[in-house]
Amino acid sequence: MDIISIHLLLASIIFGLVDSAHGADNSVRVKRFIAQFPLWLGLSVVRLGAAISLSEDGYHVFPGDNIQDAVQLAAKNKTNKVVKVHAGEYRPTSKGQALIWFNKMHDGIRLEAIGPVTLTAANPELAVSSEPGFPAVVNHVVYFGDGISSNTVLKGFRITGANNFVTRKLTGQLEPDVTIPKNLFFFADGGAIKVFGRSYPTLQNLEVVDNYTSPCGAGISVQHQAFNESPVLIENCVFRGNRTQVTGAAIDLLAGSAASIINCLFAGNVSNAGEDVVAKGSGERPFVNNGVVTVFQNSRVEMRNCTFTGNRNGVDDMGGQSSYVNCIFVDNKLDTGLKGFARYELAVNAGVKNISGCFINGTVHDVGHVLSARENVLEGPSGRAFPPPKFNRSFVPEAPEYKHAGYRPVTGE
Repeated sequence: MDIISIHLLLASIIFGLVDSAHGADNSVRVKRFIAQFPLWLGLSVVRLGAAISLSEDGYHVFPGDNIQDAVQLAAKNKTNKVVKVHAGEYRPTSKGQALIWFNKMHDGIRLEAIGPVTLTAANPELAVSSEPGFPAVVNHVVYFGDGISSNTVLKGFRITGANNFVTRKLTGQLEPDVTIPKNLFFFADGGAIKVFGRSYPTLQNLEVVDNYTSPCGAGISVQHQAFNESPVLIENCVFRGNRTQVTGAAIDLLAGSAASIINCLFAGNVSNAGEDVVAKGSGERPFVNNGVVTVFQNSRVEMRNCTFTGNRNGVDDMGGQSSYVNCIFVDNKLDTGLKGFARYELAVNAGVKNISGCFINGTVHDVGHVLSARENVLEGPSGRAFPPPKFNRSFVPEAPEYKHAGYRPVTGE
């Protein structure tokens, strides 16, 4: 039904109300409404038929608009690079590699949610139920490519729906830089968010939930390709219910990458959901028992005030240069995924730069003995019982011992 038909239908309903109105008061109310109807009609036609336009505080996007159109407009604007997305669900209108993408031309854009906004990879109307990845129709919900600085901000969104859909079409549109090699991980990893090359965006106040990828990084995949002079900032985010076939269900730092992960919650995420498909093809030793955050060789993470609970393992760090401060690792014993492997909270066999102020209730793999029982609260032979955190519904620990440790929801924004 077109706009004119909708308005005619509404008009007929309203005039019908007048015919059926009983009594003077009812008739007067309806007639007053009718007097305002032409003005409302004109305004609604303008809104429904209007393209995305610029206000003093940025470009405003409403349900039915294309977010990428606003991002493109902001990229050309030299003075105003703010895009505000209003409450609703936004899904792909065509199959491709990303719902929203940023590359060098988009540096400095601030994309923020106004109210509850969901970005999803799924569109059942475009997907075929018999095809792998259904109902997802994009590789990544959001892509950050080469040439992105920390001035580029993604804030306040709920990101979901990735389901191992993979296409290589329109790569040049997504990532114009051809000097950095693009392998399987470029296309397949990073269901919710993919970060590639010299890319250091600021990711704040996100809820990354119920995404699946194979092999890695259902939530966020960082692939700096050794251009890791600066970290990706991941702050005040929640990762729940994300799954991968192999490593890093929530966050995966591929070799030569860097991230700062501040005040984030990880709950109910699952890595190693099945066979290591990469190792099967290459003949290498398969990954079978990873954390929901995986830090590969020559990568590093600075993690502060994060909480891990109820996951299939906590963190596995193969980089040797990371730091973990005031974090909680408690009961990451989710019994799912590949069978026959014991759960753990933290694996730092390659060493770390610093671990302090952490509460760790469970197994730690630490062949170099870098974890100090004096600087952390640990399960085991410390001579004292491990204090239960007493999480509330928001996973905030209410036990007084945890006053300075773990995740706290951001309020008032």
